[in-house]
Amino acid sequence: MDIDAANREAARRILDSTPVLVGIARADEVIPKMRRNLILHAGPPITWDRMSGPLRGAVIGGLIYEGLAADERQAVAIAERGEVEFAPCHHYQTVSPMAGVTTASMPVYIIENKATGTRAFSNLNEGYGKVLRYGAFSEDVQARLRWLADVCAPIAGAALERSGGIDMKSMIAQQIQMGDEGHNRNKAGSAIFARVLAPRLARAGAKSHDLAAVLEYLAGNDLTVLNPVMAACKATMDAGHGVPGSTVVTCMARNGTDFGIRVSGLGERWFTAPAEIPVGLFFPGYSQEDANPDIGDSTITETAGIGAFAMAAAPAIVKFVGGTPKLALESTMEMYEITVTENPAFGIPQLDFRGTPTGIDIRKVVKTGILPRVNTGIAHRQAGIGQVGAGLVRPPMACFEQAVEAMASQVAAKTQT
Repeated sequence: MDIDAANREAARRILDSTPVLVGIARADEVIPKMRRNLILHAGPPITWDRMSGPLRGAVIGGLIYEGLAADERQAVAIAERGEVEFAPCHHYQTVSPMAGVTTASMPVYIIENKATGTRAFSNLNEGYGKVLRYGAFSEDVQARLRWLADVCAPIAGAALERSGGIDMKSMIAQQIQMGDEGHNRNKAGSAIFARVLAPRLARAGAKSHDLAAVLEYLAGNDLTVLNPVMAACKATMDAGHGVPGSTVVTCMARNGTDFGIRVSGLGERWFTAPAEIPVGLFFPGYSQEDANPDIGDSTITETAGIGAFAMAAAPAIVKFVGGTPKLALESTMEMYEITVTENPAFGIPQLDFRGTPTGIDIRKVVKTGILPRVNTGIAHRQAGIGQVGAGLVRPPMACFEQAVEAMASQVAAKTQT
């Protein structure tokens, strides 16, 4: 088994990917096998009894949003009785940031990889603070979700249809050159997104007050583009999955209890270990003691070679997640040591437009002892509170050690036959 050749093939598929944002639709209209009693969650598989506070809060909010529960008490009872199914977003070509869940009637972005014809999906971003994806579920959170579905999604969807699709690979490249890293800092990307949509929104035929509200949403939410970026990264990394013998990581995800990875040549198996707690900067009134263990699918950005892997392009990110501009540079340089290629489409100006480090190799992680870097939001450990800060974290080494052992067993089996 030629692992290096397999990794070159996986890398080629990743680099050749061309993710395009083609529309917005209800989840159950476009996500295969999506149904009303199915709750998609971030991270590897997990049962209700092991869910962390913020993920439980998001599930409660999702059940209320779908009309399956009237309140928190009823939602908890439904979950405890097993009347709702849970599955990772990744099992349904979907990604969701933090504790955010995806339910049947939620609107989702549709990303199509023009190189493969495959799709990926992500819900719409609510903004910062007290939101569903951080485990909040109160009436103001529900009202925000309903507005996104009933007002924002139809208008933005009509604008996207007029645009003919947005090349997300090109947009990510632009935002990296403008000081974003694509995970926690998306100021430039969201501004580009709003600029592209604005004239088409104006022609969508919406009522003036609804149009104004959508434009205010785009102008006031620096994370607007995060969710389509995540879906673009999901479509990109799915292209590199399933290459026999490849040791390239195609998914990193967390559910607030476990951190899990998937590897190109190891099928659909998850390799998991307890998630670490991020260390970072906190909103007034909160501290490190309030932080939940690492959570969310947004590490698909690091998996695809942006996020913390592109921090050298975004030194200002340290004002939000902690650290220093020097650390931002060191983060990117260190990631070149555990990856198999560089993405020339994502050139970093501070490094003479060197491509971002791409394609985490489980062998290199275990051999060097260098774990992937991640920058992330921080959720309160209790359900219903929401975001309390942002910071830095790394995956547990055990995930990579398990994957290496599994690959070694696979190689040994093939050798014997």
